[in-house]
Amino acid sequence: MFAKFAFTIFEKSINDYHVHDSVDQPVNNPYPKDQIEHLLYAKNWVDAVQWHYEDIIRDPQIDPVAALTLKRKIDASNQVRTDMVEYIDSYFLQKYSEVKVKADAKINTESPAWAMDRLSILALKIYHMNEEATRTEASSEHRAKCQEKLNVLLDQKSDMFSSIDQLMTDYENGDKFMKVYKQMKMYNDDELNPVLYQNKK
Repeated sequence: MFAKFAFTIFEKSINDYHVHDSVDQPVNNPYPKDQIEHLLYAKNWVDAVQWHYEDIIRDPQIDPVAALTLKRKIDASNQVRTDMVEYIDSYFLQKYSEVKVKADAKINTESPAWAMDRLSILALKIYHMNEEATRTEASSEHRAKCQEKLNVLLDQKSDMFSSIDQLMTDYENGDKFMKVYKQMKMYNDDELNPVLYQNKK
């Protein structure tokens, strides 16, 4: 089950991140660079850092200059996140490159790596919702509400495991075929973002 395998790596990344719980800490990826585990760990680490960037920027007392600096970091992080998805899709393209695709094979609405992206974010949601559901200083009402939400997230995890693994089976059997598109992050591109290219004149 690839989904469960990936989720376990996401959980390790999240737990490792929260040892120091700092957006400025260096990543120490424990997996060899030529293995898919390395990509999955790196992908989730980027997601974990961005999760906490988003928490920080929502502080109503944040200094406007610091907020602008952080917004630039979030934009850069989004670009890295997209790049990581494309690297992971390259792995799957190679993995299924020898599969004989059936004549009536269908294309999926999202690539395997974008499914991994959603699973990575779900792992972060589960971690933080569990924190809230078990936070001792919170009211019992708060913990109960968070436990209800956590139960929904855990149900979603089970469904995602099933759907992702079914997708992998479909690829392996040639019932579906992969087609990936290079993502176009227009706001970071000084040739595509009108604010940026007008400033170059």
